[in-house]
Amino acid sequence: MKAKSLGAKVEVTADGEGLISHAGASLLTELAGRLGLTQALSEAMAPTRERRSAHDPGAVLRDLAVAIADGGDCVTDLAVLRGQAELFGPVASETTAHRVLRSAGGECLQRIRTARARAREAAWAAGARPGELIIDIDATLLTSHSEKELAAGNYKRGYGFHPLLAYLGAEPLAAMLRPGNAGSNTAADHFGVLQSALEQIPEADLEREITVRTDGGGATCAFLADCRDAQINFSVGYELTPALREALLDLPGSAWQAAVEPSGEPREGAWVAELTDCIDLSSWPERTRLICRRERAHPGAQMTFTDHEGHRFTALLTDTEGEIACLELRHRRRARVEDAIRCGKETGMRNLPFHDFALNEAWVELSLIAQELLAWAGALCLDGALARAEPKRVRQRLLHVAGRIARSGRRVVLRLPRSWPWAQALVAAFERLRALPAPAP
Repeated sequence: MKAKSLGAKVEVTADGEGLISHAGASLLTELAGRLGLTQALSEAMAPTRERRSAHDPGAVLRDLAVAIADGGDCVTDLAVLRGQAELFGPVASETTAHRVLRSAGGECLQRIRTARARAREAAWAAGARPGELIIDIDATLLTSHSEKELAAGNYKRGYGFHPLLAYLGAEPLAAMLRPGNAGSNTAADHFGVLQSALEQIPEADLEREITVRTDGGGATCAFLADCRDAQINFSVGYELTPALREALLDLPGSAWQAAVEPSGEPREGAWVAELTDCIDLSSWPERTRLICRRERAHPGAQMTFTDHEGHRFTALLTDTEGEIACLELRHRRRARVEDAIRCGKETGMRNLPFHDFALNEAWVELSLIAQELLAWAGALCLDGALARAEPKRVRQRLLHVAGRIARSGRRVVLRLPRSWPWAQALVAAFERLRALPAPAP
């Protein structure tokens, strides 16, 4: 059977008019305006504006964030929006964008973070408020392939940066860009990121119960003491020390109970036990509990010296009251932050495009804005599987769709392809967006 190809039969010309590429990305531009983010960024950047006739630097930052959310990883990718003024309006040149980024450091960076917090308050008021406040803090490695300011070797023998990040579900709250040789157990850095994350939460929500969740990197007495002083609950990974390992092996079988799945059903091949009274925890904050999980290693898993008779052990410290199986499940869900960071790397964080550290800090902040716009679009404008989709899928199905600009009288209509499987989902997203409350003046 002969394979058929239409490629040679399709005539290609460049004379179309009114055609728009990446039409769905305008959803994020409009969302930024609806939540007051564009206005807040303009106010934050107002002291840096040299003349009124120039591009609004706040709008430049918004366009850069939308370009990053759309898949861009450098300033030149702003050209995708600039070439479609009919939909995105006037977009700054590459030179102007660089100039705005250079002015976005220092105190201006803090004002940008305040603008993000204002937009978050509007998004949560519109329906994006999370059901629980669990802040996940984790570090990751960003590889640098050229000499960059403060880039350094890391513990995996790579070279680049070692940022510390805070997420609330899919929403990024804060990021601290650090050299590659920054420590993993630095209490000051952990609490600094936590403070920045708390500044992003609306004041009214600070009265709710807040829990911070980390891996073993956050298991320091100083950091947990700071959490206790701030009246924040904690759930952190704990190292399997020789004393803990000995206590685990001495536990009777009756001390173990079944771990649970999110559905509430028992987790097959996994058990949990509390060892608070078996280990000296006097150096940790009062009411600290030590909970361990024992689980059969999956087939083909590489066993380590801390494993015993085919079982793998993990431990956590928490100061929360409740059933140990539920507390262990809550901590196990910390793995979601790995997905959030991976999506963050796909949304501008993988490549820090500048040599100057201050510029890369500003770029990371733009990446956080891009991730927030995608998260808020999912919560406020989309439903079903698309509301939970990762950035790559949202781009392929919604943001990168082509359209045609049509004019009738004073009306301007963006026409999407009727045959595109997700065209109606994008139309519904715009309808939901325009039904949201208008931003306060």
